[in-house]
Amino acid sequence: MKLHSNPASPFGRKVKVTAIETGLFDRLEINNVQTSAVGPDLGLVADNPLGKIPCLVLDDGSALYDSRVICEYLDTLHGGARLFPAEGPARWTALRLQALGDGIMDAAILARYETFLRPENLRWPAWVDGQLDKVVRALDRLEAEADELGKRLDIGTIALACALGYLDFRFAAMSWRSTRPRLAAWFELFAARESMLRTLPSA
Repeated sequence: MKLHSNPASPFGRKVKVTAIETGLFDRLEINNVQTSAVGPDLGLVADNPLGKIPCLVLDDGSALYDSRVICEYLDTLHGGARLFPAEGPARWTALRLQALGDGIMDAAILARYETFLRPENLRWPAWVDGQLDKVVRALDRLEAEADELGKRLDIGTIALACALGYLDFRFAAMSWRSTRPRLAAWFELFAARESMLRTLPSA
């Protein structure tokens, strides 16, 4: 299987962490691409018309996207404990936390694009502030729930950890830990997992 990704992508990291945790990483051929809405990678577009990463190309040539679909697919290929709980409250909690983590990543990436890709004279500071406000609200909610995260490993905690790692990578000035000690303590433990250490983001 070929995974279109990028070392800086938090969504790509989410897939790679999932692959490591499920013992499937060695089955992936990683194809690092540089792509954006204004400069799509043509090889990626051939597999995903949206031109977005991550995109997983299966052995039969078909492709899966986005990270939610890819991660759930990988979770069907191993014999260990499921990262997507099958039913009940555990499933809905994991999916909700995944949505929250994905939402943090989405908002942070949009803020990053506005300040990094858009020409300076066209930038919209209020847009950036609005996106980062979403991040702040989500982090505050997670601080309130941090004691419930515990040492659970599922798609929700993986998504949250990748989101927090992206904030450290691209938005260190936010100092999100300063007012969220319980969330910071949880992340310190989770970030020490081999899957997280092997997938640290880079430019």
